[in-house]
Amino acid sequence: MSAIAAAPRQIRLSRRIVSISGWALSGLCLAVLSVLMVWILSVVFVRGIGALNFKVLTTITQGSGGGLLNAIEGTLVLSGAALLLAVPFGVAAGIYSAEYRFSSWAITIRFLADVLVGVPSIVIGYFGYVALVQWLGWNFSLAAGAISLAIISLPYICRTTELALRQVSNDLRDAAYSLGANERRVIFGVCLPAALPSVLTGVLLALAVSVGETAPLLYTAGWSNFMWDGHLTHSPIAYLTYAIWTFINEPFASANALAYAAALLVTGFVLIINILARFVLERRRRRLRR
Repeated sequence: MSAIAAAPRQIRLSRRIVSISGWALSGLCLAVLSVLMVWILSVVFVRGIGALNFKVLTTITQGSGGGLLNAIEGTLVLSGAALLLAVPFGVAAGIYSAEYRFSSWAITIRFLADVLVGVPSIVIGYFGYVALVQWLGWNFSLAAGAISLAIISLPYICRTTELALRQVSNDLRDAAYSLGANERRVIFGVCLPAALPSVLTGVLLALAVSVGETAPLLYTAGWSNFMWDGHLTHSPIAYLTYAIWTFINEPFASANALAYAAALLVTGFVLIINILARFVLERRRRRLRR
């Protein structure tokens, strides 16, 4: 009897040891990641803040010097155009996947979105180069770069929208149907407004991804030392990540300073977007708790 009674104690002790070891390993990984993140951000901030000044923000790039006004404008234009293309298709695909989740089309959309997330961005850039720059003859341009970024952003918006709509209570749907609302009114008048904060969070995260992309734009957007001329095709456009990728390898102090300033701006944009997304999501959670 004593051996039988001691067995549960040994099981509990072994489970406790495994649990403590797991938590310790998780804490160690978190500490390592936190140290690396703080180190990266501190290097970018210290070197970037020293290179950032009013001239950098108000003048265009001139060779390996000058400012980043053209790159800032190009980044905003490219990311904004990519969202204009990706949001309607991504939200529509997410709605269909959530409301008709067991249909063959919904399963296919979900599978393709998961596959597209795992495709390296440089592959999408190469596809954009072959299909848009060469085959359609657009050359390096805003349209080619924005479409490539939209393809990258599309699965994030799709899956976030689907998950947001799945979290909407079925009681809301049943109540709307009981009042005589049709399917379209239930989806767009009840479910989508209830899930809108989470959908917006996904859109903001997709925006953060597009702001930090480099590889697809190298093949599609090119680079320009001037401001965007308003043309959608046959006209390259500047962007901040190109300045980081190119100017950091230049043997000139002015070029290195532009690279660090561009890195600080990109990091700042991404942090602001992520903080805004967290704020929107937390505000929705507080409303649901009430």
